Amino acid sequence: LALAAVTDDGRLLLHFERARTNFLTGEVTLTPTLIELGYVGNASHVLISASLRDLFVVERSGLLHYYDISHLDAARLVRSERAFDDARTEVTAAAHLLGAVSLIIGGSDGSVRQWFLTRDQDKQRQLTMIRAFKRHRAPVTMIAPELSRKGFVTGDATGNIALHYPTSHNTLLRERIAQTGIIEAAISPRNNALFVTDAAGVLRYFDVRNEHPDFSLSALWHKVWYENRDAPEYVWQSSSATDEFESKYSLVPLTVGTLKAAFYAMLFAMPLSIMGAVYSAYFMSRRMRGWTKPTIEIMEALPTVILGFLAGLWFAPYVEHHLPAMFSILLLMPLSFLAVSLLWTRPANALRTRIGMGWEAALLIPVVLLVGWFCISLSPWMELWFFGGDMRQWLTDVGINYEQRNAMIVGVAMGFAVIPNIYSIAEDAVFNVPKHLTQGSLALGATTWQTVTRVVLLTASPGIFAALMIGFGRAIGETMIVLMATGNSPVVNFNIFEGLRTLSANIAVEMPEAEYGSTHYRILFLSALVLFVFTFVVNTLAEMVRQRLRRRYSAI
Repeated sequence: LALAAVTDDGRLLLHFERARTNFLTGEVTLTPTLIELGYVGNASHVLISASLRDLFVVERSGLLHYYDISHLDAARLVRSERAFDDARTEVTAAAHLLGAVSLIIGGSDGSVRQWFLTRDQDKQRQLTMIRAFKRHRAPVTMIAPELSRKGFVTGDATGNIALHYPTSHNTLLRERIAQTGIIEAAISPRNNALFVTDAAGVLRYFDVRNEHPDFSLSALWHKVWYENRDAPEYVWQSSSATDEFESKYSLVPLTVGTLKAAFYAMLFAMPLSIMGAVYSAYFMSRRMRGWTKPTIEIMEALPTVILGFLAGLWFAPYVEHHLPAMFSILLLMPLSFLAVSLLWTRPANALRTRIGMGWEAALLIPVVLLVGWFCISLSPWMELWFFGGDMRQWLTDVGINYEQRNAMIVGVAMGFAVIPNIYSIAEDAVFNVPKHLTQGSLALGATTWQTVTRVVLLTASPGIFAALMIGFGRAIGETMIVLMATGNSPVVNFNIFEGLRTLSANIAVEMPEAEYGSTHYRILFLSALVLFVFTFVVNTLAEMVRQRLRRRYSAI
């Protein structure tokens, strides 16, 4: 128990009662401690935080004093701030919001401001003015916080009341209810009733319908300065274990996570699927194409929950323990393909005449296996030679945070889910290019590669673009892979080594636990609408681009 008081002569006293309970007898022993913290001026309010670590003294002159009382033997005045910009403005009301973290200060000029503790660049705690609400036209006479949310009611000397909510930074209601000043007010625990007493001694009762005050477009899409945060941030954190929790409903981390997952998935899938489609449709032999195309298309039947399961429980730990191998594969695999291609094009190559045209890709299968095995076998040695034996720790030391389930894992796993869609449509588009166009190009002296780049790809570009957009839409709406392989951390960055949370995965995780009709429940449906609008706009623009490409190259 902690009590604070200011005496007539201005001394600030702090009284602690510490209780100890005997484990065997149940006897409770109280140990009192009285501390004198110095002198203050004309104090109007003395407030202690719920953690009993911070003491705030508000002077009528407008000064706010912050005392650190976390250690009784070293309790001290940390800093003093002026509550209002105008030194002539006096403090006429002050109160803690639910949780005793935020201070709401009302002034003689009608100002209403929110303050709470933050940390500066030196990690020192200081009182910071967070936001100012719409000003009353008369001095603020009372502040009444809600009992189950962060909202509060203010009243002034002319009989006006106002309902405010800090998170959404909204003044929800301003209304004159009395002819004299407001003395006191109280809000019911369910926030559906308001009792107000004015200077004439009249008690008034009001029905209140204020179900979703923490919602606003600003809170959804702009940075918000939440309690216990050192700066405004984009945060999604819908629930906690305490009733004093301030819900954080920013959709920015979820939207960024959705785009991040789709971007890395397309970065992995797009070159493989498009180049594979061009090769199989134009260069590959008919017999090999008859095996390759159905094999790739049957990958689409693989349930995404299986891909997510493998990515989260097997692939993510495997990549973490073989990080050098992953990067060496990205470097050595293309180089090995180029080396094999150079050997293949040598005039004295007898193998080329035996195998025949269109079967070159089959030779790359052992190359892929051999290079992959070589990189994985060399991974521990590379980690020892270049990264001090632990590449993940090396990344941390250079300031790059690495999480086991990250965007790279999602890109690979979701890329495998997207490749069949893109490949199938793009391959059909390339294969259906009229033969007279390619034959005419070759007859006029163009090489096979020139024909592909200047005739085939241009003619098939509407179909290829449609394939990419369909794959992108599939990546945007994917749920199970990102749910199981990302860690579901709603962060706002495009770091390939950190996790993410997407709109679809967030709906799948939180909808079963959301209270029906609550703000959380409604925002989840709103996020589903955002996902729908986003995919609708992207697909509409894609269709416009596809039609333009079709009109442009239809004359070829």
